[in-house]
Amino acid sequence: MNPFDAELKTIRDKIDQLDKQLIEIVNARASCAKQVAEVKQREYEDALSRGEKPEGILFYRPEREAQVLRRVMNSNPGPMDDAKMALIIREVMSSCLALEQPMQVAYLGPEGTFTQAAALKHFGGSVIALPQASIAQIFAKVEAAEVNYGVVPVENSTEGMVSHTLDNFVDSPLRICGEVELPIDHHLLVSVETGDKIEVIKAHPQALAQCRLWLDSNYPGIERQTVSSNGEGARLASMTKGVAAIAGEVAEHLYGLQRLHGSIQDLSNNTTRFLIIGREEVAPSGKDKTSIIVSTHNRPGALFKLLEPFEQAGIMLTRIDTRPSRTEKWAYMFFMEFEGHKDDSHIAEVLAKLESSSLMIKIMGSYPRAVI
Repeated sequence: MNPFDAELKTIRDKIDQLDKQLIEIVNARASCAKQVAEVKQREYEDALSRGEKPEGILFYRPEREAQVLRRVMNSNPGPMDDAKMALIIREVMSSCLALEQPMQVAYLGPEGTFTQAAALKHFGGSVIALPQASIAQIFAKVEAAEVNYGVVPVENSTEGMVSHTLDNFVDSPLRICGEVELPIDHHLLVSVETGDKIEVIKAHPQALAQCRLWLDSNYPGIERQTVSSNGEGARLASMTKGVAAIAGEVAEHLYGLQRLHGSIQDLSNNTTRFLIIGREEVAPSGKDKTSIIVSTHNRPGALFKLLEPFEQAGIMLTRIDTRPSRTEKWAYMFFMEFEGHKDDSHIAEVLAKLESSSLMIKIMGSYPRAVI
């Protein structure tokens, strides 16, 4: 008999016992989630009985989820990595939330896009993810209450802001409810029939830009065509001989493509940030961001007057970008992000100063900073 067999059996028996405890603990948490749903339902019905008209039952609380995940990461003793532990708890929370109310989330489709990956990272695998053809359609679905939330790309570490997303916020009543940061690993994908005989490369404009130097060096004479999403490029590559796509691992498996070259992005730390959009405001979580749109007079010192209150209050600006104004030639709107929640007293004071010195200010939302 192998002298290690007895030792391995002891360890495996312990694993079996721990698995049994995990099942019991997860189901106990699920029971608590169902009790929460019942309390919320009674609260809603009680409000109706008093003649009030509540908008609905809020099953998903972004600030509460962010606090739980931060606590998990701060209290994790290892050896499992903090982020991996948080992702496991995220999946447990996602499954428990589905017992309260199945969540529907719109994302930029078709299937296989990085936006879908961001949606699953943020909401977990139990969410009902619904692909949309454009960013504008995602906004429309959320505004019409046909879905609970939407996920839209807003910024890439290589190529900057996504202008379509910013433009949709100008007239939209929606609020930012959260953010997701997703490392982007681009692959050159082809069908079996195509092999290495590539005639055209299809991808989203941002993906083409993020891989520009690599493509210039390796496929300088091949035509590049933009499509609505990397997932769409992968879908077309799976159907058409001679077409290659730039997309991620999810699209690779979903459409049965072959990886001709992996990790072709020009910068290894290529990351895209996505925003969660919804109809409700989010309460403070303790570590938040606020995003605003500001329009000011087109005159010397205008930008300085916008920035000065932040410097005086010691508030960290995390992003500032410009878009052309729709009402005045050669005038601009400023998209600004900074640390803190709009309900924090020092943030409220800065917002009041901006309101008195600008033509227009719109709070896009205060929301928890990305946890994992």
